This record gives sequence, C-alpha cells and structure tokens, in this order.
Amino acid sequence: MEHFDCVVIGGGMVGATSALTLAQLGLQVALVEKHPPAEFRAEQPLDLRVSAISLASQNLLKQVGAWQQVEQWRACPYKRLGVWEHDSAYTEFNAQDIEQAHLGHIVENRLIQLALWQQVNAMTNIRTFCPESLLSLEQNDNSTCAAYDGAINPNAKVTLTLTNTRLTAKLVIGADGAKSKVRSMSAIGMTGWDYQQSAMLINVETSLPQQDITWQQFFPTGPVAFLPLPGQSQLGGYASLVWYHQRDEITRLAALSNNQLQHEVLKKFPNRLGNIKVLAKAKFSLTRRHANRYQHKQVLLLGDAAHTINPMAGQGVNLGFKDVLALQHVIAEAIGNGEVWYNEKVLARYEKARRNENLLMMSTMDALYAGFSHRSPLVKAARNIALLAVNKVPFVNSTIKNKALAYACGI
Repeated sequence: MEHFDCVVIGGGMVGATSALTLAQLGLQVALVEKHPPAEFRAEQPLDLRVSAISLASQNLLKQVGAWQQVEQWRACPYKRLGVWEHDSAYTEFNAQDIEQAHLGHIVENRLIQLALWQQVNAMTNIRTFCPESLLSLEQNDNSTCAAYDGAINPNAKVTLTLTNTRLTAKLVIGADGAKSKVRSMSAIGMTGWDYQQSAMLINVETSLPQQDITWQQFFPTGPVAFLPLPGQSQLGGYASLVWYHQRDEITRLAALSNNQLQHEVLKKFPNRLGNIKVLAKAKFSLTRRHANRYQHKQVLLLGDAAHTINPMAGQGVNLGFKDVLALQHVIAEAIGNGEVWYNEKVLARYEKARRNENLLMMSTMDALYAGFSHRSPLVKAARNIALLAVNKVPFVNSTIKNKALAYACGI
C-alpha cells in the first residue's frame, strides 16, 4: 500500500490542474484516471467539446506550464462578445473596454487536458495511476487533527481501493465529474433540477474567415450561440455552434444527416452566421446540480463533482479552475502559518471561499435563462430595454457593463 499527501480522483482539466498546483506546494500527489488523453496531431479534426477559457483560467494554466503548449497547438482568441434578442437591442462587450487584449480563448477540452498531462508527467512528485478506477473509499475515524502545532498525525488518512492497487492519503480530491464516485462514496447529497431542455453542439465550416467574436441570440425556446474556432478551412473558417431547445426538438435535429441539419441551422440562426457546412454534431441534456457540501472530513469536491451550471455563459470549467486556485491558496497559507494543512478545519476554508460564489454564479445564470425564455410581451420588452440601456446609457455602459465583463473574465 502506497501513501501520498494527496490523491486526486479524476484527471480531466480541473483534476490535473489541482494535482499540479498541489505538487507545486511540495506535496506528494497521486492522480487517478480511467482514460489518458489521446495524443495531438495537427491534422486531427476539431473536437466538439470546447471551452471558453477566461483570462483568469488562462493565467492559472500558465502558472502550471500548460498554456504555452495549448497556444502552440491551437486556440482561438476572441475580443468581443455579442448578446441580443431583438436586433435593435444588440449589446456588445469588448476587451478594449477593460484594457485587455482579448476576453478569452476557445479551446478544445482534450488539448487542455493533454497539455496538463505533459506537465504532470514531468513532475517528480506526481504519480499517475492510469488506467485505474476508484472502487471504494474509507476515512479513518481518528483522522481529525486537533492540534495546530504543525505535527503530523499518523492516523490522519483516507484509504482508497482502486482496480489494481490500494492507496492512502491525508487528503482526497474528487474531481471526477458530475457523476462523481467520490461524492457518492462520501455520502454527500446533491440538490438541483433538470432544465427540461437539451443543447446541441455543431462543428461547422463557415464562409466567413476566423472571427474575433462570440455571440448569442436569445429566443423563447432557448439561445443559439456562435464560438469561433481556430484554423482556415476551404470554405473560410471554423466555428462551434450551440443550439438550445426543447428535448424532443434536439432529438429530432440530432437524428438528421449533416446536410439536413445544415439547412435547419441556416433557417434558424441569424444571417450574420453566413453560409456553413456541418462537420460533426452531438447533444446533451441541461441540468443544474450542487453538492450539499464540498467537504466530508478529509475529502473535498472540485469542479463538476461539486457543481454543474447552465452552460449558457460558458462558466463551467472556469468555476472549476477558481476552485483549484482557492484550494491552493488555503493549503499554501496553512503551510506558511505552520498549521497542519490537512486538518478538517483548515480544509473547511476551501468551501467557505467557494460555495457562495459558485451559488451566486449558478443563480445568476438561472435568472438570465428564465428571464430570456419568458414569453410575456411585457417581460420581453423589459429585457430588450435593459439590453439597450447597457449600450446607450453612459453610466451603465461605462461602469456596470465593464464591471460585469471584468468579473466574467476573472480579473
């Protein structure tokens, strides 16, 4: 049986980043993952699963040495964000307004994970267990460290049984996604609901060259969105489209051929999209989930294991990266102060730092989602007036709008 300071279950974007940040503090870390990321080749088609990486997330990826590789492979910066329901109330957010070169990058999830794994494999104090799966998790009843004198309590441990081995750790991090085994094995409940809608991801070639804007138009049935992707195609450029609608309609659309879907997109998306050719598609249900707590003794939940959010504003993985930064800060501060960093009371500071902010972002997205799907003419008029005010009223434009944009970027 091998012992580690920390075992991270889940080697995706959030899990791999948390392993790196804790290893940078000098801890001995194990990273457990079922499937390693596939290698990158320049001729590979663009993946369907992409993320809008904020400036704050980009800085974290730089900190752990992964962003430099992502940029060498492929990433698409965007400088503007357009939002509207009616054309007369079009509102645009611009990186120049907050004195930044860009608002973020659209990047394939797999490439971020692969770049992180390259850094993981280069660290001497991270051990990967892959392919491996978590079978059981047991916490020692005597694991609590009562003292704050910096002494190591040998009884403070969590025992994990994997498919092929057993490990013990002072801290276990569940970064294993929305269906987290760590969460269920720690008897942490969830609250939330289904939105009774689905979303469709569609990778397309577009007649327009690579753009520096991502946009979203709202309809009562849900928004349609455009995310620019890197590269030049024979038609012009590439893009990822997101189409929100009722489940039955998304199921119907997913069953169409690419050519049939292309015609549906051109009928329903705004003219600014231009001509397109559908390359690939996939669908997923929209759900909101929030763990009743992020901590059980010496087990912590990060990212989707703790919270899943309406993807409308692309904040999901960015919230997960904020979790990572908060945990690194809590443990670094405890080590610096001579505290037992894996004491339950120390670890509780992580949830205190993150829970309310995550809940605020989740509730804000729900309010926007509900507000734009409301069919009342009065509500529709009110939301278009509000969007118009964001652009036309000087105080709102220069103060509230820019503060909201800076917050979304994490700066």
